[in-house]
Amino acid sequence: MTTVFPLFNRVALIGIGLIGSSLALAMKKHGLAGHIAVSTRRQETLDTAQGLNLGDSYSLVAADAVEDADLVVICTPMGAYETVAKSIAAALKPGAVVSDVGSVKTSAIRDLAPHLPAGVHLVPGHPVAGTEHSGPEAGYAELFPGHWTILTPSENTDEQAVAKVKALWEGCGSIVEVMSPGHHDRVLGITSHLPHLIAYTIVDTADQLEDDTKQEVIKFSASGFRDFTRIAASDPVMWRDVFLNNRDAVLEILGRFTEDLTAMQRAIRKGDAAMLIETFERTRAIRRSIIDAKQHIPDVKPDGED
Repeated sequence: MTTVFPLFNRVALIGIGLIGSSLALAMKKHGLAGHIAVSTRRQETLDTAQGLNLGDSYSLVAADAVEDADLVVICTPMGAYETVAKSIAAALKPGAVVSDVGSVKTSAIRDLAPHLPAGVHLVPGHPVAGTEHSGPEAGYAELFPGHWTILTPSENTDEQAVAKVKALWEGCGSIVEVMSPGHHDRVLGITSHLPHLIAYTIVDTADQLEDDTKQEVIKFSASGFRDFTRIAASDPVMWRDVFLNNRDAVLEILGRFTEDLTAMQRAIRKGDAAMLIETFERTRAIRRSIIDAKQHIPDVKPDGED
């Protein structure tokens, strides 16, 4: 495909949190969109987005934002997808592309596809990037370089539509991979969803300790616990929707993790030093592999805020 800029004359962003605002800034920086229409339900959020100059037009009504849009990117919590799809369906023009940024792809297709009119192309997407911050103020154009964006179109999706969405994310600096939605959800279940669930649980366990002990935990937080608190500070609504929409994959991986955790508990109780060393050496090898794949760069803002 010959790339012509802007890639899309009009892009509508439905929702303007961390990912939506970062995408808006990246599109502006790289000239990927001729016009960016921003829509969100709350006037306060819309005013903030306008104050940050994230778009070219602003609306509380999603259907108004998507009118004549070549690309619509749904950046709301996943629990709102079906409602959003129903609200914008009649306003979508023939040939428009609809995408999203959600972390679970089978449910995204389930909630969006049935409500989109014929001639509109669905190309689900997931930029695997982020911080624990949320809201339009959290966005920055450099969020995506060096990070993966995964696209999960169906086999009969228009190839040109997929190519243009791929080019958009590559233009933002992402490395793009295309895979099936089910495979995406299984992979992200172990690489993202389970670690977040563990982090939420560990921090909640600390929160339920006696007050004096809890204060000591906070005071003497080492890097391990501190990193867990960063992850556990992520958007609660977003992660509620992730776990509920990817429950099968999360529960499968959680079951395997529970078995492995029980094995570790047994090894510690029995003083099985050999088993502990063997496990720790395997995990060190995984860390080296991540570094070799250049996926160890922390998700932090350019100013160093974590």
